[in-house]
Amino acid sequence: MQIGNKNFDLDNCVVIMGILNVTPDSFSDGGKFNSLDTSLKHVEKMIHEGADIIDLGGESTRPGHEPVGEAQEIDRVVPMIEAIRSRFDIPLSIDTYKSKVGELAIKAGADLINDVWGFKRDLKLAEVTAKYEVPCVLMHNRDNQNYDHFMIDVCHDLEASIAIAVNAGVARDKIILDPGVGFAKDYQLNMTMMKHLDKLQDLGFPILLGTSRKGFIGITLDLPVTERIEGTVATTVMGIMKGASIIRVHDVLENKRAAMMTAAILKGKAWTTCI
Repeated sequence: MQIGNKNFDLDNCVVIMGILNVTPDSFSDGGKFNSLDTSLKHVEKMIHEGADIIDLGGESTRPGHEPVGEAQEIDRVVPMIEAIRSRFDIPLSIDTYKSKVGELAIKAGADLINDVWGFKRDLKLAEVTAKYEVPCVLMHNRDNQNYDHFMIDVCHDLEASIAIAVNAGVARDKIILDPGVGFAKDYQLNMTMMKHLDKLQDLGFPILLGTSRKGFIGITLDLPVTERIEGTVATTVMGIMKGASIIRVHDVLENKRAAMMTAAILKGKAWTTCI
């Protein structure tokens, strides 16, 4: 899949997406990378550790977060995208569900739309994605946890997002699916999703897994958010074994190494570049 100026072989390798939150209230690193200099140093560190894509977010999506207006989100992300683009040759993803933010981010240099609402909150974002011919990540999410048959319902929800994208003109080969671990799911549902992640492969699209430092890991290991690297690595290994080809993480180095080893075992040969 072409993302920016890189062509990733998502059928045969694993891509690591490094997280950059430029928000004061992210559950994991809120306020840590608000300044431009600090953020750029962190991006450089993630690239050095093996990140293939940088995912930039200007609004926290943690439970109970305060919504951010379009103007504030734009003020947070657009200058950062421009600064990263001027310094580093790496594909950039914009984590937003708002069409105006998405469009201005793309104009500033973003290469991928990552929507935690799967185009269901702002239908125009699908049109923006189609207009600029960029790939998109459609995450599973909903306003409730009223499932009849959990995995079947998740697949149906994702099919609805896919339909929105395709009807807006997004090419099917530019769609990536995210199971939405931690969103509209309690502890047991998150564990079920991890166990049956391979069911999403039936939909026929690449899978992105984002479990980094999340609450279900903390509950399982009884650890605070700052001590969940090993738990995250375990989900990375499991996710790759279940078919995920993009892993979205805070801790790039540890997860990159785990991904390389897992992929090498599955393929029966040493790791090769994704590009």
